[in-house]
Amino acid sequence: MQQAQPLSRRSLLCSLAATGAAAVMWPLTGTAQPGLVRTRPVPSTGEALPLVGLGTWITFNVGRDTEAQDSCAAVMRAFFEAGGRLIDSSPMYGSSQEVVGYGLQKLGPPPHLFSADKVWTSSGSAGPSQIEQSRRHWRVPRFDLLQVHNLLAWEAHFETLLTMKAAGEVRYVGISTSEGRRHREFERVMRQHPLDFVQVTYNILDREVEDRILPLAAERGIGVIVNRPFQQGALIDRLERYPLPPWATEIDARSWAQFILKFIVSHPAVTCTIPATTRADHVRENMAVATGQLPDAAMRARMIAYVEGL
Repeated sequence: MQQAQPLSRRSLLCSLAATGAAAVMWPLTGTAQPGLVRTRPVPSTGEALPLVGLGTWITFNVGRDTEAQDSCAAVMRAFFEAGGRLIDSSPMYGSSQEVVGYGLQKLGPPPHLFSADKVWTSSGSAGPSQIEQSRRHWRVPRFDLLQVHNLLAWEAHFETLLTMKAAGEVRYVGISTSEGRRHREFERVMRQHPLDFVQVTYNILDREVEDRILPLAAERGIGVIVNRPFQQGALIDRLERYPLPPWATEIDARSWAQFILKFIVSHPAVTCTIPATTRADHVRENMAVATGQLPDAAMRARMIAYVEGL
């Protein structure tokens, strides 16, 4: 695979020739946020993805509770109505995959869904059957993106994913990590293998990936998905004890969740972030980050200084 040219809280299919942030008009309905939905291109293809996706860790692990499943479907409906595309899950996330599939069946899968999942088993030979089971849970014909979750048995699984990609059984391949784990090995895989995406933890306080991972992704033409933007809600809980700075309106941030997400997606190497939530109003709040102003470098520094000073 030829590498693309480098790109200089809670909880569309479009091809772009240009790199960096782009805004495209998305048909919005109901209570969705009006305006332009900002996107970034997948570096390896130019396909546009909205800056905000939807995570399912913990929040969609509701088992067979039909009321909770319907609440998750309502979150998905609000997400799609606001222009969302990318939903991310994993076999590690309990019943989350099945709940995504329930929501897609109830709503009718939108043509612009970008399905992102993972392979997570210590047995390389068990990878294909796990992926197929995940696909059945989602009730999709194929995944758009498959990632080796937390680098578990990554060598064997990556060969499986490359074979699937060559056969047209998945569109993109990648690796994931969380909470700052195994960054040295992560960097080595990024340098040596043809990845479309990496998934890492990044937020206004957890910025380790700014040193090497994000610059390397830009250099190698690899898309970046950001997980744990709110530190599983702990960051929001901490910040909500303090007032949002009045100058947050300059970047159209009206809550701490939007403040945090705007910081993340304004980094030029980040393709999208995947906050998880159990509430439709929160997903609309999160998706509004993909509209309006984003901070520039000077504003990002101001945001860091303010949060670190609290």
